[in-house]
Amino acid sequence: MGSEMCIRDRIKTFVNAWKVADIRKKLLFTAFVILVFRIGSVIPVPFLNIVDEINVGKGNTILTYLSLMTGSAFTYGTIFAMSITPYINASIIMQLLAVAIPALERLQKEGEEGRKKIGTITRFVTVGLGLLQSLAYFFFLRANGYLMKDASGAAFTGFDAVFQAVVIIAVLTAGTAVIMWLGEQITISGIGNGISIILFAGIVSRFPTLIKQLFQYLDTGRTVYKVLVPVVCVIFLLMIAYIVFMDNSERRLPIQYAKRVVGRKMYGGQSTHMPIKINMSGVLPIIFASSILSLPGTVQMFISADKYKGTGWEKFFDAFQSDSWWYAGMYFLLIIFFAYFYSTIQYNPIEMANNLRKNNGAIPGIRPGKPTSDYIMRVLSRLTLIGSLMLCIVALFPIVYSLICKAAIPPLETGGDDGGMSITLGGTSIIIMCGVALETVRQLESQLMMRHYKGFLD
Repeated sequence: MGSEMCIRDRIKTFVNAWKVADIRKKLLFTAFVILVFRIGSVIPVPFLNIVDEINVGKGNTILTYLSLMTGSAFTYGTIFAMSITPYINASIIMQLLAVAIPALERLQKEGEEGRKKIGTITRFVTVGLGLLQSLAYFFFLRANGYLMKDASGAAFTGFDAVFQAVVIIAVLTAGTAVIMWLGEQITISGIGNGISIILFAGIVSRFPTLIKQLFQYLDTGRTVYKVLVPVVCVIFLLMIAYIVFMDNSERRLPIQYAKRVVGRKMYGGQSTHMPIKINMSGVLPIIFASSILSLPGTVQMFISADKYKGTGWEKFFDAFQSDSWWYAGMYFLLIIFFAYFYSTIQYNPIEMANNLRKNNGAIPGIRPGKPTSDYIMRVLSRLTLIGSLMLCIVALFPIVYSLICKAAIPPLETGGDDGGMSITLGGTSIIIMCGVALETVRQLESQLMMRHYKGFLD
């Protein structure tokens, strides 16, 4: 009965949101931009001859990562093949540079004008990274024979080859710039963060592929898959609930402000708290860790197998494939490392303690100054460890699950079944998907609360 009332309330909330003309326009505009993005994701780049999907391999390479983050756009060589990944990388680079370069740090502290200047710099960096990524993508396509040929079936030469390269690279780079612009338009005129919404749309577009894969396991007729496929579906739903819990979890440090008299008025004296999220670094540790571990696999793609077969390099490359326990172990350690690294550059306990002292605030039972900063440091360290371990559970589950199934399920002696069971939807995608959905719901909730409607979080 309670669940039925809850569902009824949610439906009523959406109905109320749709009745508000302003919110309805924002929702329709967001849906329109997503539609434009998906249309662009199926428009092919000129001079490319890609009939079927590009074979990015089953190993752990930067290509498999881009294929996962861009949906079908990357594997079909469309104008949005680079997707929003250059912008994400540019934003991460700017965050790191803001810590190392004092001028950028000052811009961050200048308020709205400073953020606008950093946003402009980020756009230029995005276009530069998009150009480099498009150039690398072009060389990959040329090396694998995906470029159009002349009437005789030979590759273009001379001016024609240069013109072909310029057009392909320019179109891919322009696609990155257009996606960035579309994301900004959602942020300005739509609901939610535009860049996150576009990334969400690209990830969700892979769901049909995932469903097709599960049905293929069922079509084998093996009893073990008839059991495991429903188990995967249930675990997937439980992971979503787990990520929602993780995203909303926080540690609240109690803060007591001292009373002070200014003229005839008394200020302060109230008690409040300082919220610190358990997962303060978000999905960035997973992105950093997967990017580093994908480098050896990427190098392997451009090396002939005959050159490293039977040598120590073969074992080295095998260790960095996502279907090995060595990879799972390194992935685990790198996630924890980058979680601590990101929390270190994002939170400064000394500055937090100084701000409390300047505002006549203090943590009950802790002396102001260095004891306060040391206490905040201990709390941050423990929360970072808890948050990184929670991230590891989400990130490593698809890998560990596939490894266990590979060891437990033997292949058929006849037929095309190789045994085992792999999950193409990674932990990174699930976290991004849930995080974007929650943030969008919060923004819609705030819009409704301003108009005195009952919302999602009541």
